[in-house]
Amino acid sequence: MTHFDRGTIGLMVSVAGLLVAGSAAGFVLQLRAETDQQKRTVENLNDRMLGWWIMVVLFALAIWCGLIGVSILFGLISFLALREMLTLTPTRRGDHHTLFWAFFVMVPLQYLLVYFRWYGMWSILVPVYGFLFLAIRSTLTGDTTRYLERTAKIQWGTMICIYCISHAPALLTLEVRDFAGQSYKLLIWLVIVVQMSDVLQYCWGKLLGRRKIAPHISPNKTWEGFVGGVLSATLLGTALWWFTPFTPWVAAGFALAIAVLGFLGGIVMSAIKRDAGVKDWGHLIAGHGGMMDRIDSLSFAAPVFFHLVRFWYAVPAR
Repeated sequence: MTHFDRGTIGLMVSVAGLLVAGSAAGFVLQLRAETDQQKRTVENLNDRMLGWWIMVVLFALAIWCGLIGVSILFGLISFLALREMLTLTPTRRGDHHTLFWAFFVMVPLQYLLVYFRWYGMWSILVPVYGFLFLAIRSTLTGDTTRYLERTAKIQWGTMICIYCISHAPALLTLEVRDFAGQSYKLLIWLVIVVQMSDVLQYCWGKLLGRRKIAPHISPNKTWEGFVGGVLSATLLGTALWWFTPFTPWVAAGFALAIAVLGFLGGIVMSAIKRDAGVKDWGHLIAGHGGMMDRIDSLSFAAPVFFHLVRFWYAVPAR
């Protein structure tokens, strides 16, 4: 079990306070809503708040359980995200055996390796052995119809949904100088910056958004929302430097990189959705869409953040 210090408890209480304030605001707005449009807007807000409550509670419980809890949580996230991606980009009957290996072997194996802190293996399992094996397995079915397209979908799904996401719990395996037993804070800090960047980009876009960045990919994303959200998230990450092993300037640089990469991850995932002709990846999380709608930013930010910390701050393995 993870021992939370006063700083972590205080941060969690602050997050809970924000959720309570948001839920209270939703309740008041629900009482005041008169038109059907207002009621639908408030209902969506309350659904989002409920979704945030569930996600925050599950995340806090996983952190409290330590590396095993975080590995199980993100393993489940990877499984659900991969399911959404491969459902949205249909494969053929001949791919069923390959998909079995992706879902029921590669997902648990990747997170078992993370749990056992075997960096030398989990860091190459998907991009090397998985890449080769899944292609070979698909070939052995003898179905060559749109072979490259089908194989690319499975390879892309395993890289984004398994490999990239697994870097988030892997942060708990890092031994950072003068930060012994506190590596869970790296994950908390990463998730806060990434998720708040998404929220703040949405808020700034609604308030000041005029010029669209990629209207054919993500019509709601604007330059004003992007700049305002990224700068706000960077300031937030800098303000929380005391929660990390970083200096304020390093925290600012890392937060800026995380926010920008999160935005780019969202754009890339949106391009896939537009190609498939859908707005959301699914309806798993009330008010948020599917699992991929919630972790698209994290999938791009987590690997880069992990390797930045590992390169500059981690104690070399003996």
